[in-house]
Amino acid sequence: MNQHLKNDNSLLKLVRGLMALLGVVIFSMVFVIATLVIGPSQFVKWFETPVAPKEIKPVDNLWQAPAETTIPTDASGDEIRYGRELIAHTADYLGPQGKVMAISNGMNCQNCHLDAGTKPFGNNYSAVASTYPKFRARSGSEETIEKRVNDCIERSLNGNALSNDSREMKAMVSYIKWLGTGVPKGESPKGSGLIELPYLNYPADSAKGKVAYEAKCVVCHGKNGEGIKAADATSWTYPPLWGKDSYNDGAGLYRLSRFAGYIKANMPLGSTYNEPQLTDEEAWNIAAYVNSLPRPEKDLSSDWPDISKKPIDHPFGPFADGFNEQQHKYGPFAPIVETRKLKK
Repeated sequence: MNQHLKNDNSLLKLVRGLMALLGVVIFSMVFVIATLVIGPSQFVKWFETPVAPKEIKPVDNLWQAPAETTIPTDASGDEIRYGRELIAHTADYLGPQGKVMAISNGMNCQNCHLDAGTKPFGNNYSAVASTYPKFRARSGSEETIEKRVNDCIERSLNGNALSNDSREMKAMVSYIKWLGTGVPKGESPKGSGLIELPYLNYPADSAKGKVAYEAKCVVCHGKNGEGIKAADATSWTYPPLWGKDSYNDGAGLYRLSRFAGYIKANMPLGSTYNEPQLTDEEAWNIAAYVNSLPRPEKDLSSDWPDISKKPIDHPFGPFADGFNEQQHKYGPFAPIVETRKLKK
């Protein structure tokens, strides 16, 4: 009897051992197949503990756009409303099939300046009227609001400049000035522009950015960054992020710090500066991935006549600080900052 029990226990141990071994073999096969099919970084990501974005306290006295009910009811108000329409639906008027003229790539100004330039930390226009005209090192000259608008058209919309005396230019300038109502001259209100993300201590990683993009961005912007066209096919509901229809390499968002700050506070859809859905690292890496991909090129030979004034993340040489284009594009940026401080 005891001998039978011993035999049964030995057999049970053997079966359990074989089952454990079979489990290891099956897991190994799944790991190998998954790695070959979807790539090691994505497979490993399945087993990572997600890192939640840090909570950000709301900013006190945050700028808010004036209410539309304050737009005058006379001809000047009509001009302001037309300006807003142009910012929100640029492609309908100035895109490849534009009602007025065909001078841009089909993106809308509000694809970069969210909610027609009114969203806090969404690249808004709150400080434009109060700070222009002003000297800008990129052109090496004093610039007007009209020049700033045309820079966006030529760079972010990869298009051709409007005449300063055109109805469309006058309307957009009127709208931008109206948004700046109540902002003291020379001041930038809280919530203007973009948030400033802390620099990483290492280069932004486009490979990790690709993984994050495919997990968080691909639904709206497409696997190939092509975006999603609107029903009328004249503009995009979600804009293209690279390729022939996207912003060119002279655009402000081609600078990694600008794009990472934009992504952090606004993407994916529904994010805000104080309720982000991405970590800082994810924002930097997604920016690196998107800006590593092909896009239209602009003649930048006239930009930054004083090369010592180039931003640390302007990715095209020559530079006055001794760092190469790779580091100026992807970082780490802190060593560049420290070197420049020592040269002052």
